[in-house]
Amino acid sequence: MRALSASKRAWELMVCFGVGVILLVTLPHSNGWAQSDQIPILTSKPLAHAKVFLSAGDYRRAVEACQKNIDRNPSVEAYVYLAYVYQAIDGYLGSLAKQEDYVKVEQLALNLTARDILDLIDPPNVMPRMAQELIHEGIRQQFDVTAAMANRLSRTQTEELWAQQTRWRELNPDSWWTGTPDEWQW
Repeated sequence: MRALSASKRAWELMVCFGVGVILLVTLPHSNGWAQSDQIPILTSKPLAHAKVFLSAGDYRRAVEACQKNIDRNPSVEAYVYLAYVYQAIDGYLGSLAKQEDYVKVEQLALNLTARDILDLIDPPNVMPRMAQELIHEGIRQQFDVTAAMANRLSRTQTEELWAQQTRWRELNPDSWWTGTPDEWQW
């Protein structure tokens, strides 16, 4: 009776394995969730992640993704992209200040500073107006350093990329910080 149970169990495992293989082979070819316009498909590229993070307003992760991009592919573009994310943070901060939406300024400060589970029980509290000034100054300094690095590599290429982002900002004056120029193809 034990031999029958073992062979039955082996048969069940083979059937489950076969079904699993069939699903793994056919799922990418289906029009399932991965093809939905509602769910972005993330690649392993840090810039693809950075673009989603910008759209979500998760600026800390957007900066981190651009920093990973520099680590993997140091280039003029990589430094300009990071500098752009710093500008995007400052642009978003400026729009919040115009609206005097200091609740969102505080949320931005938390987004930029909170990163551990400990932050749930011991959040880094910063007064929103003070946070606005701290973020603005810190972003400005990081932008200047990063832009200077890009210029050292190739001023011509840097200027071309800045021209593209300037056009992007002109086309999207109220939301440019939520995305990137189309030419950049993140």
